[in-house]
Amino acid sequence: MSDSRESTPLQRLRTPVQFLKGVGPQRAERLAKLQLYTALDLIFFFPRDYQDLLEIVPADDLKEDEPASITGVIEDVDFRGTGPGRSILGVLVRDNQSYVRGVWFNQPFLRKRFQPGQHVIVSGRPRLQGNRWEMAHPVVDIVEPGDHPEGGKLLPIYPLTEGIRQGLMRKMVHTALEIHGSDLEEVLPDSFLKQHELLSVHDALNKIHRPHSREEMEEARKRFIYQELLVLQLAMSLRKHQLNERKSALPIPVDFRVDERIRKLLPFELTEDQNKAIHEICHDLNRTIPMNRLLQGDVGTGKTMVSVYAMLAAVAAKTQAALMAPTEVLAKQHARTLGKLLSHAKVRIGVLTGSLTEKERAKLLADVAAGEIDLLIGTQAIIATEITFQKLGLVIIDEQHKFGVRQRAALRSAGNDPHYLVMTATPIPRTVALGMFGDLDISTIRNAPPGRQTVSTYIAEDEQRAKWWDFFRKKLREGRQGYVIAPLVDETQRDDTLGGVEQLLEHLANGELEEFRLEMLHGRMPPAEKDAVMQRFANHEIDVLIATTVVEVGVDVANAVLMTIESGERFGLAQLHQLRGRISRGKHPGYLCVFANPATDASRERLEAFAGTTDGFELAEVDFKLRGPGDLFGWKQHGMPPLRIADLQRDGELLAKAREDAFSITDSDPNLAGAKWEKLQRMVMIRYGKSLDIGDLG
Repeated sequence: MSDSRESTPLQRLRTPVQFLKGVGPQRAERLAKLQLYTALDLIFFFPRDYQDLLEIVPADDLKEDEPASITGVIEDVDFRGTGPGRSILGVLVRDNQSYVRGVWFNQPFLRKRFQPGQHVIVSGRPRLQGNRWEMAHPVVDIVEPGDHPEGGKLLPIYPLTEGIRQGLMRKMVHTALEIHGSDLEEVLPDSFLKQHELLSVHDALNKIHRPHSREEMEEARKRFIYQELLVLQLAMSLRKHQLNERKSALPIPVDFRVDERIRKLLPFELTEDQNKAIHEICHDLNRTIPMNRLLQGDVGTGKTMVSVYAMLAAVAAKTQAALMAPTEVLAKQHARTLGKLLSHAKVRIGVLTGSLTEKERAKLLADVAAGEIDLLIGTQAIIATEITFQKLGLVIIDEQHKFGVRQRAALRSAGNDPHYLVMTATPIPRTVALGMFGDLDISTIRNAPPGRQTVSTYIAEDEQRAKWWDFFRKKLREGRQGYVIAPLVDETQRDDTLGGVEQLLEHLANGELEEFRLEMLHGRMPPAEKDAVMQRFANHEIDVLIATTVVEVGVDVANAVLMTIESGERFGLAQLHQLRGRISRGKHPGYLCVFANPATDASRERLEAFAGTTDGFELAEVDFKLRGPGDLFGWKQHGMPPLRIADLQRDGELLAKAREDAFSITDSDPNLAGAKWEKLQRMVMIRYGKSLDIGDLG
C-alpha cells in the first residue's frame, strides 16, 4: 500500500478493513458478510440499537419481576445435563458484594460464550431464589476493555455476524473512526447546516457511535437520516430536471375532435376520477418534455380505459404506442380487450411475447419499424429485443412496481424520447411514492365506475369449512365459476398437505368439488399451457381454477365470483387485495372466504384489516405500517441501493422536508453545478447515478 502521507483522504477512507488495527484477513472475511469492506464502510456502519447504561441499577436495588440491567464480572460458569437433550447453564455475576445468576435451559451452545473474568451487562426480570437474585434467559452484553460504563453513556449495539462479538465490533468501528474520521469531507455547506440545525458530519459520527445521552444520539441520527433522504430526493429531482431539459418528445395534441372520436370508441361514460387523470395526461402529452407520469388506482377503478384513451391519442397524432405488461397472460388479455374496443377503428395492433416463433417475431419487428403497427403490446420482450419504432410517441407500463427505473428508460425512438405512463393497481402509500417514485408526476383514481359489484369477505377457521363449501357448490350449480388459491405449487414437507396447488387439486377433485370441472394454474407451467388453461376458464370449460398467485395480476373472467384462499396468513395484504380483485368483475356479487391460522398479532391484524375494508388505499397504509416498503415494492429489484439508516415509514416528516429542500436546491441550480454543491453532487451520482439513470452532470 502507498504511504498514507502521499495518499488522498478518499484513498485512505477506502483502506481495506483487513489493514485496520485489530482486524486482519480472517476478521475481514467475516465483516464482508455484513458488506463491510473498507474503513469508510465501518465508519458508516450505524448501531441498530443502544444499551442504556443510565438504566443500570446496583444488584442490591433490584425488585421482583421488574425489568432491569446490572453490570458486573462473571465469577463462575456452571453447566450440567438434566436428561436426554436437556441441560441448565448458570452464569454467576458479581456486582460489588452482591450476586445475580443468569440461567438458560436447553441452550448448551451458549456455554462457550461465557468465561470467568468477563465484564458483562445482564438484562432481564429478576426473581429471588432463596437469598440470591436470578434471571431466566437474560440478555447479556459482554463489555470489552474501554467499554466500561460511564455516567450517562449509551453503549452502541451493532448488527453482527458469526465470529464477531459486540465488543469487538465496537472496537473495530471506533478504530476506523479514530484513524480515518478526519479524512471525511463535509458534503453540506456550513450555511445549510446552520439553517437546518444539523450537526457537522464529524460531530454526528462521534455522537452516533459514542453518545452520552439519548438527545445526542437522536441529534446525530437526524443528521444522517436527513442527509440520506436529501441525497435520494436530489437524485429524483435531478432525473426530473433532466427529463424536462431534453424537450425531445413528440407532442401529442388532443383537441375536442380527437377527444370526441376516442370517447365514441369507449364502452361507457368515464368517471370524474378517470376524466381528471385524462386531463393531466393530455396536458403532459401536448408538450415536447417527455411525460413521466404514474397512474395509480385501486383494483377495478378503470385504469385500463384511461390508458386506452392515451394510446388512441398517440395514434391520432400519427405516432406509435407500446404497452408493456408483466406477464404473457396479461399482455394477451390487453390485446383482446383492445381488439374488441377497436374492431371498427383503423388501428393496427401487434403482440410481442416470448412465445413467438423466430419467423413471427421477425415479421412483427419489420412491421413495427415500417410503421405498419400502431399499438405494440407485449411483455419484457419489448425491451429485451433490438426493436426499432418508426415513430414511437407513448409507452405505457402496466404494474409499475414490477419494472425498474432503468427498464422504464429502455425504449427510445430515432432521436426522440417517448412519453411514459406507468400504472399500478397497488395503491402506494404517500411516503413510498415520494421515496421510490419521486421522479414521477402522479395521477390517482380512487372511485370505481358505477355498477361495480361488491365482494363479501370472510375470515374462517377449519370448523366452518363444510358450511362454506356448501355455499360454494350452490353458486357453481347456479352457473358461476370460482378460484381456489394456494400459497405454493407443491407442498409435501408440512403436516398440512393442502398448502400446495397439486395436493389441493387432488383433495378437492376427490372431495368437496368432485362433481365439477377443475384444473390448476401455477407459475412453473409453460406460458402456452398457462394461456390455454386461462382461455378454457374464460370460455367456461372449467368451473374452478386451483391456482397460485399467478392469477393475482389482471385476468378478467366476469363470471368468476367465488374465491377460496388457503393458508391466508402466508399472503401479504396487498396480495390478498389483488386476489380479491379477480372476482366480481361482472354483473354478479362476489364472495371470498380466507381460511387462516394466524400465529402472530401482525398476521391477525392484517387479516382483520382485509376483511374490514375493500379500500385499497387504506389497506396499502396498513400493509406499509405492518411490513415496511421493502416487501411491498421491491426496492432492491429497482436496483436502488439500500437505505442505511432512514426508514420511509418512520421518517415521513423528514422525507417531506428533504424533498422540499432538494427541489428548492435544484430549482436554483438544476445540475448542482455551483461550487457549494460540488461534493453533494458527487455523492448523489455515486449513490444513484446508475440506478436512476441520471446522465453525466459534468
